[in-house]
Amino acid sequence: MSILSGKNIVLGVTAGIAAYKSAYLVRFLIKKGANVKVVMTPAAKDFVTPLTLSTLSKNEVLSSFTNEEDENAQWNNHVELGLWADYFIIAPATANTLSKMANGTCDNLLLATYLSAKCPIYYAPAMDLDMYQHPSTKKTFDALNEFGNIQIPATHGELASGLVGQGRMAEPEDIVSFVENHIRGTLPLNNINVLITAGPTFEAIDPVRFIGNHSSGKMGYAIAEAAANLGATVTLVSGPVSLNISHDQITVVRVTSAQEMYDAAHRVFAKCEVAIFSAAVADYRPKEVADQKIKKKEGSLDIQLEKTQDILASLGAIKQNQFLVGFALETQNELENAKSKLEKKNLDLIVLNSLNDEGAGFQKDTNKVTLISKDNKVLPFPVKPKKEVAIDILQYIIEQRYAQ
Repeated sequence: MSILSGKNIVLGVTAGIAAYKSAYLVRFLIKKGANVKVVMTPAAKDFVTPLTLSTLSKNEVLSSFTNEEDENAQWNNHVELGLWADYFIIAPATANTLSKMANGTCDNLLLATYLSAKCPIYYAPAMDLDMYQHPSTKKTFDALNEFGNIQIPATHGELASGLVGQGRMAEPEDIVSFVENHIRGTLPLNNINVLITAGPTFEAIDPVRFIGNHSSGKMGYAIAEAAANLGATVTLVSGPVSLNISHDQITVVRVTSAQEMYDAAHRVFAKCEVAIFSAAVADYRPKEVADQKIKKKEGSLDIQLEKTQDILASLGAIKQNQFLVGFALETQNELENAKSKLEKKNLDLIVLNSLNDEGAGFQKDTNKVTLISKDNKVLPFPVKPKKEVAIDILQYIIEQRYAQ
């Protein structure tokens, strides 16, 4: 998953030879999970067909305020289109269109949409060397940048005229990377390393059986995805669950036992700034694990258990500047037990939930949590989808740790 996944992107295509690359750009944006609508200047259709771009984007391509061939056609609402967009990319952006953008000229649908947009606007210049170096072009760039538009710099290379120099539109994959990196740089957890644990641990009795719990990992996976979408570089240490996650910013380390989770967490902890331990780690494991499957016998089976190493307490004892978050699933004396765990394990925040609350607990898609801070401030939340709970937890951490 990319930071662009689920985002609405308007792609403006203007009349330059580089317009043929817009087909590749649409394809790359779609592969990143974005929703794409293309707006072309009328002359851009001489370089790439609307049919190509509509097929790739799976949306109608617009180039005029109405369909001039249909007297009953509806008006294409540029205001609505501009407000729909999370991001607006103009590529290629010719000298003509850029000049109009800088001066507020509004003589086609693309420019009307540009003037209506409230989102970040990226433009990728594409023009010949002499045009690119002309003082009027520099003045245009200065004006656009002053307006808050973001330039995707042209590259050096062979141009349509046969000259070699600056003015070649950035390659489509580089445009996508530029936008992703720029967006990531504006996010509150950009360049922050976050460690998250999720799911249960299974403690072997023999090669067939184990001691485990009902944790699905949904809460931890939701936190991992939300943290990555806020710009964090995430290491997700996951116990055995049926969930999968694919995100450019998430590295998944799969483990089975409490000892494996302990080792994985300790390997990563020193390099992280935030550590969130939502996994339901087994407190006990069989003292001896049978090499072969234990056969059923008459009478009872006695299994001697020993304590597992406490991952959270061990990290709380060695933490330096990390913001350390634990989870407490309680069934009685909930607030008291959570506060005790917070203090004993040297946490900065504990997330309390209860099996007594409807909509909370294992396997569910919702949760009901109470955040308890190091200074004993208690912040309860109502039942919410776990994806929203994840955002609440991370927003609290951002406010406490990173808010200016």
